[in-house]
Amino acid sequence: MFLTFAFQVIYEDNSLKYQAMKKNSKRNHASRVSDIESNSVDAEKEKKECQNNFVELLPPEVTFKIFSQLDIRSLCRASVTCRSWNHAIRHSDSLWKPHCLTVRAVCQREIDDDLESGYPWRIILLRNYQKSKVKHEWLSGRYSNICSPISLPEKIMYPMDADTWGEILEAELER
Repeated sequence: MFLTFAFQVIYEDNSLKYQAMKKNSKRNHASRVSDIESNSVDAEKEKKECQNNFVELLPPEVTFKIFSQLDIRSLCRASVTCRSWNHAIRHSDSLWKPHCLTVRAVCQREIDDDLESGYPWRIILLRNYQKSKVKHEWLSGRYSNICSPISLPEKIMYPMDADTWGEILEAELER
């Protein structure tokens, strides 16, 4: 009787193990099928995106012409659209030159110093864009009636060097 009980326990144990293995096998098979389907869906999606991605389809000169029509904000937004756009925009230094020259109207000394230091146009723009906005506001007299530092809007302030503050003070004295 003990022997039959022992065989029954072993049989049930083996039966449970077999069922568990069978279940895992089905699950693994389903997982593999799901992975294959997922990979094919991803490949299909990537193929479709590639077909819609003009940066990869058009010659670089045409892509450059399209991106050169964008303003600074749109160019920055386009650079975060996808990797190929980011690469095309980030590595096309001449896209940034016209924007730098616009900023140079306000920050001539700063832009010229950065050019002499050998910075690429994109970096020059990154270093001077916000400064040009703040400096332009100061030079245009927007803050001429400010009585105390507490009255200054913190959002648009930007750290500037002594020469820039000198230019701003000279403009204030001339008013």
